[in-house]
Amino acid sequence: MTAAKRQPVAPVQGARRIEGIRKQAIETGRNRLLVTSVVIAMAFTAIGVRLVDLTVFKAGGEPKVAHIEQSPAAPVGRADIVDRNGILLATSLPTASLYADPASVLNVEEAADKLIQVLPALERGDVLAKIKSKGRFVWIGRNLTPKQQYQVNRLGLPGFGFQRGERRIYPHGRLAAHVLGLTDVDGNGIAGMEMRFDQTLRAGNRIELALDIRIQAMLRQELASAMREFRALGATGLVLDADSGEIVAMVSLPDFDPNDPATAGGDPAFNRAAKGVYEMGSTFKLFTAAMALDSGTVSLESGYDASQPIQVSRFTISDFHAKNRWLTVPEIIVYSSNIGAAKMAVDVGTRAQKDYLGRLGLLKPAAIELPEVGRPLTPHRWREINTMTIAYGHGIAVSPVQLTSGVAALVNGGTFVPPTLLKRRPGVPAPGRRVLSTETSEQIRGLMRLVVQNGTGRKADIRGYAIGGKTGTADKLAGGGYRKNATISSFVGAFPIDDPRYVVLVLVDEPKGNERTLDYATGGWVAAPAVGRIVNRMATLIGMAPRRNPEADPIQGPVIEARVAVVAPAQVTVPFAPPDAGGSVTAEDRMLKRVRAVLGSPRKTNRANDPGPPEQALATY
Repeated sequence: MTAAKRQPVAPVQGARRIEGIRKQAIETGRNRLLVTSVVIAMAFTAIGVRLVDLTVFKAGGEPKVAHIEQSPAAPVGRADIVDRNGILLATSLPTASLYADPASVLNVEEAADKLIQVLPALERGDVLAKIKSKGRFVWIGRNLTPKQQYQVNRLGLPGFGFQRGERRIYPHGRLAAHVLGLTDVDGNGIAGMEMRFDQTLRAGNRIELALDIRIQAMLRQELASAMREFRALGATGLVLDADSGEIVAMVSLPDFDPNDPATAGGDPAFNRAAKGVYEMGSTFKLFTAAMALDSGTVSLESGYDASQPIQVSRFTISDFHAKNRWLTVPEIIVYSSNIGAAKMAVDVGTRAQKDYLGRLGLLKPAAIELPEVGRPLTPHRWREINTMTIAYGHGIAVSPVQLTSGVAALVNGGTFVPPTLLKRRPGVPAPGRRVLSTETSEQIRGLMRLVVQNGTGRKADIRGYAIGGKTGTADKLAGGGYRKNATISSFVGAFPIDDPRYVVLVLVDEPKGNERTLDYATGGWVAAPAVGRIVNRMATLIGMAPRRNPEADPIQGPVIEARVAVVAPAQVTVPFAPPDAGGSVTAEDRMLKRVRAVLGSPRKTNRANDPGPPEQALATY
């Protein structure tokens, strides 16, 4: 029997071994790949956690490269200020300010050298002191231009950064400086309307002013011209809407540029229109005549003896343009008689004088929207002698704003409307209170027209536009007395005088006469012509055409009938009787006796801001 043949088994076992090795290798590779993936994932996770930690939760230890901080939500910017026609007066532009973290600055000396190359306004010593300080935040440069910001960025200095901000810009420069005021480097209002409405502007609410920047420019040009011609220390002026009380223009010179805060110091920062208070001189005679006519103390046919100065102790009330005769009420205003005004005021009485002046807004600070408002100076004891000197604008000091708004009440029909720098809403009546009768207002307008036609204000008269007004010239205070040849010269006018729309005031501080004015520096020579030019320029701008018949006088009635004519004493109703030839005691003698009794010896004072002893005012004009 044949035995069966055995099959070889070695190849099968070898194949199995190879297959096992292959599986093991694949498994090992898989494990290694998994481990590697886990390690890589953990590494990336660690890197991600570290990045989050550095960028979100910590400031990080690495030095910073200069960059612009981006705020996720920009704050509301400071709102604009515009004039009554919507013309931009103040706005804010986005800027960047450079700061440093001294602890992160690597090379202090190098950083300072590079910065002063691109920001030449910086001082190397100041920069070094700041970035060597121990704090973590210091300002290096504020309100950089985009070009400057770009140049600093190119330096790539570690430890420096930018913060977004705003810079206040005033497109018209000096033109409305005292009204607008200005802001500090942090955007806080520090003067003018910027300060008064700081919170309103910060909240993003636009402010609309009553100013007309075109008329503002005209007023400033004429004031600057008067200052140059008469070599004056300063000047101020206003244009006021007679019915609404809106201040259409307000200028004070010298002034400053709010775009350059360095110029806003000393005298240029002082607002003569609202903050300054002055003895206004003969412009106050309008108030004296108004209260005398309104109270029934006098009529237009009444008169006073102005033939002799009034002697009070060792002082004298005299007239600068003396006529040395009896004067009617219209003549007292036209010829600007101190003697007549003083006697008229005594007849009105001290109590009534104070009452009328108070109602006309002359005894309290003007209620306008400025933080810089002057307080009027009034007598500490309002004696009869004060009543006399106040009648012609001495012994009391008020601001130009107060004078202008008071005259507006005289000419607008007798209603005092508080002045305002804000544009009133259309259709909403302006707040006001009656202070005079409409008849008295009409009479005062007639008297003001006579001053321009025949009196001290003739140089304000311009063809085609009927202006009425009153001149004023007052000696300036010096310690406890007055300085001769140092005056405040002014003219306040209204136009058109038959139905006034605007009241215009020009006041010049210490003008000096010249050859053209025959060395006179009075209100009639200095301020009246400027008012005439302002009216002539602004009339066509506001759509007021010249009169077709400029020769015809728009003012008719009792004032014209009482026009500056010499009136015999017998024809005049005279509160003060003429001196008695027989030597009997007259009303005037009794008045002088009362004045001398209350006067006593002259008062001495060293208060520079006091309106001055009324006794010393008697020698002025």
